[in-house]
Amino acid sequence: MAKTPMTPDDTGRVGSDEGSVPATNGHIGRIVAGSLATGVIAALLLVAAPFIEVQENDITGAVLVGFAVGWAMLAVLSVRYTDRPQRWAVVPAVFMGVSGLLLIVLGSGVADALHWMWPPAVLVLAVWMAVQAHRHLPGRSRRWLLYPVIAVMALASVGGGYETVREHLDASAYPMPGRLVDVGGHRLHLHCTGSGSPTVVLQPGGGDMSSVMGWIAPAVAEHTRVCVYDSAGRGWSEASDTTQDGEQMMIDLHTLLHRAHVPGPYVLAGHSFGGLYVRIFAARYPHEVAGMVLIDSTGSALPASTSAQSWGPGDILARVSVLASTSARLGIGRFFGLGYGSLPQQSADEVGAKLATSASLRSTIDEFLQATASEHEAAALTDLGDRPLVVLTAGSGSDQGWMAAQDKTVILSTNSVHRVVDGATHADLILNQADAAVTARAINDVVSSVRTDRPLD
Repeated sequence: MAKTPMTPDDTGRVGSDEGSVPATNGHIGRIVAGSLATGVIAALLLVAAPFIEVQENDITGAVLVGFAVGWAMLAVLSVRYTDRPQRWAVVPAVFMGVSGLLLIVLGSGVADALHWMWPPAVLVLAVWMAVQAHRHLPGRSRRWLLYPVIAVMALASVGGGYETVREHLDASAYPMPGRLVDVGGHRLHLHCTGSGSPTVVLQPGGGDMSSVMGWIAPAVAEHTRVCVYDSAGRGWSEASDTTQDGEQMMIDLHTLLHRAHVPGPYVLAGHSFGGLYVRIFAARYPHEVAGMVLIDSTGSALPASTSAQSWGPGDILARVSVLASTSARLGIGRFFGLGYGSLPQQSADEVGAKLATSASLRSTIDEFLQATASEHEAAALTDLGDRPLVVLTAGSGSDQGWMAAQDKTVILSTNSVHRVVDGATHADLILNQADAAVTARAINDVVSSVRTDRPLD
């Protein structure tokens, strides 16, 4: 009685009445897996390559070229070593390779156009690839290897399209309230309201932008002139090519105020990480600081460093920062959302729109990579003399170590007070209307002390 031949499967063996013999299609699963892995490895190696600049366009282009290598390998090896050739893989290889090279060679010249073109193009490509994989690949290789990759491509295209449209709409919905001032190679956003002297300069905390001061700035503007600004890459400000540790940020702020003709001396108010920054400003420009408010400020228990750069991120970390921030192009920042809903509606919407962008995410990552450098730089301030200082501390969610650091900063000035806001959390001091009013009152108290030359009480 004749035996019915078995059909080929992913193991690469065919049954027959003459016994089982190897078949070349048995290598296809390993070739698919190896090719995809090679694409990832090639992408990582290219990202780390010294000839790839630490810029979003170059890093993204390097990733695409690396992935193109993987797809090209699948096409070549499947033709050479199996009887299931995957010639269709040439299409994603060419698409990704050409796109990547355009980004690397032409950079920003094509980036804006590609931001609009790549989401629909990748979605069409993903659907086409799914059809080709269904036609030409065995079940297990298709289900466990290619379909997940194609699904990620499709999701990325949808997210990328959504992000591109939202950023375009946000540009119209949330126009810049202030103006851009050139500080040397990039421009920073500055918005000043109110009138009177001394001028108050508000410094947002780590990862934040000017709009988080939506409760505080108007309350202070009723008493004196107040300025808010966005650090490089944040809010409406342009990104900078220089390392943005606290000292560089304060050099930029100093240049911004002078080029915008905002006269000092200033009352500086910094929240969280912003407390480190205003101390750096005071250490570097002591005669331009009239008073200070530290709003639940990050402490600086480290000794001053004469070389802040040595504490900054290396080249690899900088590349990782760019790579991670590029994920915002896929709408990931908007997917997770941001907890700023307790601000005035306009301010909350501005923060939600601006902090979801890749530029803002990269700026935030770089800022925290520079945290140690900023702490060392802030430690350079050891004496404010008798200039008024209010140390404002959240009464909820703070441990003994945090409180001890707050107490330590009080002794920076002989004219200082330490106020604990019962029930308020770290974020409440700027985001919650009632607690932000306490913060604004502390700032106004320092302004009054400067004007009248009377001690704080």
